[in-house]
Amino acid sequence: MELPLVLLIGLLTAVATWLMLSRNLIRLLLGFAVLGNAVNLSIFVAGRLTRDAPPLVPLDAETIAGAFANPLPQALVLTAIVIGFGLLAFALVLAWVAYERLGTVRTDEMRVAEPPEEKA
Repeated sequence: MELPLVLLIGLLTAVATWLMLSRNLIRLLLGFAVLGNAVNLSIFVAGRLTRDAPPLVPLDAETIAGAFANPLPQALVLTAIVIGFGLLAFALVLAWVAYERLGTVRTDEMRVAEPPEEKA
């Protein structure tokens, strides 16, 4: 099960790199989103994919007996998804404001006009 996911992680990383090398601000942001998904998937795969018992300790025991699913990678990925979505939404708003003020989303054409000089 891990091999197809590892290949998918490589594909997502390649697509993210291709998008981030573009000179378009929107493609750059989408590349960061795809790269974030690749990292989340790699954390999930590193935590071992298993369908073992849930990590619940019975009332009459002090530890879990037998194999159990690791909840830490799942919690980390869930937190990273929420943070990544918030960051992407904020960055898209910044890109929209930059487009309104500068009239372009191409990074090589984004220039801020010089402020007028003050007369002495």
